[in-house]
Amino acid sequence: MLSRFPLIDGHNDLPWEIRLKFGKDPLKADLATRRTDIHTDLPRLEEGGLGGQFWSVYVPGTLPRHEAVNNVLEEIDIVYRLVEAHPDRFRIALTADDVENAFRDGRIASLLGAEGGHSIGGSLEILRNLYRLGVRYMTLTHNQNVGWADSATDDPDVGGLSDFGREVVTEMQRIGMLVDLSHTAPSTMRDALETVQAPVIFSHSSARALNDHPRNVPDDVLRGLKANGGVCMATFVSGFVAAEPETATLTTVADHIDHIREVAGVEHVGIGGDYDGTRDLPAGLEDVSRYPALFAELLRRGWTESDCRALAGGNILRVLRAAEAHAAAR
Repeated sequence: MLSRFPLIDGHNDLPWEIRLKFGKDPLKADLATRRTDIHTDLPRLEEGGLGGQFWSVYVPGTLPRHEAVNNVLEEIDIVYRLVEAHPDRFRIALTADDVENAFRDGRIASLLGAEGGHSIGGSLEILRNLYRLGVRYMTLTHNQNVGWADSATDDPDVGGLSDFGREVVTEMQRIGMLVDLSHTAPSTMRDALETVQAPVIFSHSSARALNDHPRNVPDDVLRGLKANGGVCMATFVSGFVAAEPETATLTTVADHIDHIREVAGVEHVGIGGDYDGTRDLPAGLEDVSRYPALFAELLRRGWTESDCRALAGGNILRVLRAAEAHAAAR
């Protein structure tokens, strides 16, 4: 099934692992071999049927502004060098059409997502330059507040989005960059939904109604996401999907996907595994080879191939096109 339409994952932290473990050098990662120290390599990507990936260009939210900007530029370079090292397997994608063309040519479409508003150092000019370098979404916060947007895992600061935060969100949509609300406080989520004019995403978050974790999305926000036209890409992190992480399994993740579908609709759910961004993954979803097992479970539950097409990549491609169209109309 995944050979007929692209599976596009919303979040993978392999670039950060390449920085930490392989001295920023994708060649040293030797991804052509099956590895045991990371979740992602070429043999397992092929087994997993992945058609597109938002590679996270994450840097810690605790860095001073200038260091954050410097490091995110290095992370972007790592992604480009990763793609250049394996041109027969990866291709940079800047648009929804690029994703579909790469998939048609047998390549994994490689998009970039900046994880945290600290990446722009408080500068709209830097935001615009990140977009020029290929960054197609920015998560408004990571684990810390950024001064203009509150994080889900920090003490309340501005109460959601500040005036400058709204300016950032508006500018992101003006240039065609997706607004990513994963990691943000519910107050930030709600302020963003009131501010935006085009669909938003959650690149790697699950359902708060099933597990009351601050990184998950409340039902009222999921309903707002439906009205907005956006997509919540369910994540696999054990602690996010189960109150007792050691009990998390593939079926637990399927429960979250089902819940997001029930509340927001099948047009508003996707997948953002967070591989190589966590050590704790559910039984049955241990690495990037395991996506087919998740889809098999959903088919067992009565999902149709059309439903699976929407979940796998149809929804995020629609949102990406909506972002492009909104920018073109400005």
